[in-house]
Amino acid sequence: MVNSNRIVGIIKPEAAPIKRMVQNAKDTGIAIDATCGRKTKAVIVTDSGHLVLSALLPETIANRVNTKESMDSASSLEE
Repeated sequence: MVNSNRIVGIIKPEAAPIKRMVQNAKDTGIAIDATCGRKTKAVIVTDSGHLVLSALLPETIANRVNTKESMDSASSLEE
């Protein structure tokens, strides 16, 4: 799990600059592989500089983050 407050961006890994960024993160030990052996479909960039590799599509992750934030703001309005 990733704290949604720490997410800076969610990007697709196909572009060459992103592939280089992922390789550099793996080399320096700041990449977290959460794919469980599946193909990487999204790279989550955190505010600490860590990269989280995910097998979920970026759109799916963004929808889940946005849904959680909507639920959080709705519950804070009720209080």
